Amino acid sequence: MTEHVPTPHLTDPTVLVTLTGADQSGVSTRLFEQLSTFEIEVIDVEQLIVRGRLILSALVTVPVDTATFEHTMRAVGEEFGLEVELEEGVGDNRPRRVGRGQVTLLGHPLRPAAMAAITQRITDAGGNIDRIMRLARYPVTALRLEVSGADPDVLQSDLAAAAYEHGVDIAVEERGILRHAQRLVVMDVDSTLIQGEVIEMLAEHAGCVDEVEQITAEAMHGELDFEASLRARVELLKGLEVSALDDVRASLEYTPGARTMVRTLKRLGYRFALVSGGFTSIIGPIAEDLDIDYVAANELEVVDGRLTGRVLGTVIDRAGKAEALRRFAAEARIPIKNTVAIGDGANDLDMLAAAGLGVAFNAKPLVRDQARTSVNVPYLDSIVYLLGITREEVEAADAAD
Repeated sequence: MTEHVPTPHLTDPTVLVTLTGADQSGVSTRLFEQLSTFEIEVIDVEQLIVRGRLILSALVTVPVDTATFEHTMRAVGEEFGLEVELEEGVGDNRPRRVGRGQVTLLGHPLRPAAMAAITQRITDAGGNIDRIMRLARYPVTALRLEVSGADPDVLQSDLAAAAYEHGVDIAVEERGILRHAQRLVVMDVDSTLIQGEVIEMLAEHAGCVDEVEQITAEAMHGELDFEASLRARVELLKGLEVSALDDVRASLEYTPGARTMVRTLKRLGYRFALVSGGFTSIIGPIAEDLDIDYVAANELEVVDGRLTGRVLGTVIDRAGKAEALRRFAAEARIPIKNTVAIGDGANDLDMLAAAGLGVAFNAKPLVRDQARTSVNVPYLDSIVYLLGITREEVEAADAAD
């Protein structure tokens, strides 16, 4: 991601640039290309087309050279025969309107150059941006672009490279997916829902953390079969007192935004599942705490208060995670296209591919390269914006508590 930029306060000066006139191809690209020549941040964007008439507004922080800025913006208008209005003020705009979209863009921060690149790729793919709206201002800037005339698969491929180059995250969805349809969210646990790897925490208690970390790294990067690696790591825990499990449970920390994401989506009728290569003795209490509907994880064998170094039953591996997603979707009577999978490791890839929307969350390079959608900001609740939910809706859900 790009360097951190302090979030503007509601009283900070901003300028609203509005272009109106006949809709033409390339207007938004040209606007953001010119905005990118100034050291400013994009605060908000709105675009609306009615019967061929374009209204495009960009709210940005005030540049140092306001005279040059005004001249540049008016030159954009002259190039396309559009009226240009500049309005100075403070803060951003709210409340925001809710709508359907096809492309969701997350930036932290979001720069004009990123917008220029994304809008150009959409144009190159034969698409037209019918509307742009903001979903969130913090903890990330999230924009939803409604696009017509472009194949979603082509867009996903074309936009991924531009997103990576400019340090933003992007997701492409078909219009047919209903924004508030009931969905099933299936999450990995270690390094996704929670911070860190549970088996490595147990290894610290057993005094074999270096050996376990090495096997974990090889497995998560796809260099080792997951089941074999899991059994090898659990074998190293042989003799560990079961009380270590309680100690690890007490030390767990959720990923920032985890509770907000689950709470918000549960209120909207979403179902949740935890599908983990970890252990039921850890995952079970987490599921109870967050009111999770379904759980699939591995079971450690315990005899006389100590771990035996063995795993009971069938191991939940890469294929097992995908199968669990399908099974839980069937039990919930939710179509596969309305499932969302979130994970970070190589053993999550089949699950991410099987879901209607598979999200690689702060994932290893192998996973990030293969997943259709990647989120690389440290806030798990940013994923709600990929589902078309606005920050205002999140806050309204919290206020209703």
